[in-house]
Amino acid sequence: MGKYSRRVQVQEVKEDPTHGCLWRMIGFMLILIVPALSLLLASLTINSSLAFYIPPQLLGYPILPEELFSTDGLATIFNPIANINNLYALLVIGALYTIILGSAISLVYAVLYRLVNPKRYGPMDAPPPKIKVKKYTR
Repeated sequence: MGKYSRRVQVQEVKEDPTHGCLWRMIGFMLILIVPALSLLLASLTINSSLAFYIPPQLLGYPILPEELFSTDGLATIFNPIANINNLYALLVIGALYTIILGSAISLVYAVLYRLVNPKRYGPMDAPPPKIKVKKYTR
């Protein structure tokens, strides 16, 4: 045997291309759906009878510094933002809904993963060590 030759041939594991594509698609949809759904729920919460519990400091149009409107480019960016009613409440309640939806999805995923119970070791992992431990006595 030469110095740079391999003694063990490594087998390449071929993954199912649809499996990885499916999980990427689900992740991409969740990146789009969870924030959109949380902003929709925040808007519904503000317009419902639960608006009584929202602090009045979060309601109304946002107050932005005058320096943001000093040039035409900045004014083009910040004028639409300044015209959104209840922006602060939408962002705060939307963030809360995002946390709630994200943790609910994670919990459902963990339960389903636990039910399916995939193999602990894959084909490229080393087998677990076989160690017999004796109880120590003096």
